Amino acid sequence: MRPRHRMVDRVAGILETVARSENGLSLTEIARQVDAPLSTCQGLVNGLVATGYLDEKARSYRLGVAPYLLNLLAGRGAVNRVDHQDLVDLHAETGMTAIITVAVGQDQVYIDHCSTDPSTAYLAESYMRRSLIRTSSGWILLADYEQRDLWAYLQGLPDVDAGRVESLLEHLPEIRRSGICAIPHVAENPDSDGISVALREGNRTVAAVGVVGPHAILAQRRDEIVETLQRHAARWHQRD
Repeated sequence: MRPRHRMVDRVAGILETVARSENGLSLTEIARQVDAPLSTCQGLVNGLVATGYLDEKARSYRLGVAPYLLNLLAGRGAVNRVDHQDLVDLHAETGMTAIITVAVGQDQVYIDHCSTDPSTAYLAESYMRRSLIRTSSGWILLADYEQRDLWAYLQGLPDVDAGRVESLLEHLPEIRRSGICAIPHVAENPDSDGISVALREGNRTVAAVGVVGPHAILAQRRDEIVETLQRHAARWHQRD
C-alpha cells in the first residue's frame, strides 16, 4: 500500500467535503468536517480558490470549475445547462462563432465551441487559459467576482491592460444589471470582438456564452445578436 500524505489527505478531504455540500460551506464548517486546524484550512482553501478548484461567494465555498476542466482534458464531458447542440443552434442562427467560457482561477477557458474558425477551434480544443480582461466573456465572469477579489485581480494586471481596466469599471454596473457584455473592443486583435451573456445558477455566474467575430460586423448587428443571446439564455435557465 502506498503511504498517505497528510497535506494531500487534507486537500482531498476539503474538495470532497465541499463537493458533497449542496449550498456551500464556511471555512469553520470545512475545518470541523476535515478535522484540521482553522489556520491550516485557511491556507489550503485560499490556494484552492486561487487555482479554481474552489469558488468563494459571501464567505461560502463551493466546488470550482478546475475539477471539471481536468475531466475535459481527460476526454470526459462537463455538466452544464448548455450542451454542444445549443452552440450549434446559436452558430446557425447568428452565422458567428459560438463559445462557452468558464473562469478557472484567474484565467478563462473555452470549454466548447461551434465554429469554422481554426484559431477559435485551437483555443477551445486545447483548453488554453486566456486573460479574463481581454474578452467579452471574461468581462461577464469578472462581473460576478466579489469586490475584494475583483480589485485584487485588476491590481495584478500589467500596465498594458490599464485601458481595459478603466473600460471594464465604466461598464461594470450595466453588465451586472443586464447579464450582457457587448463588443467591449478589448481583444488583442483589434479587428475581433464578442458579445456574451451570463449563464447563472442560483446567485452565481457559472459560465459565459457568446459569439465572436469581426468587430465591424458585431457592431452593426449588436441589437439583433443581444436579443438572440437573451432569448437562448432564457431557455437555458429554465432547465434543471
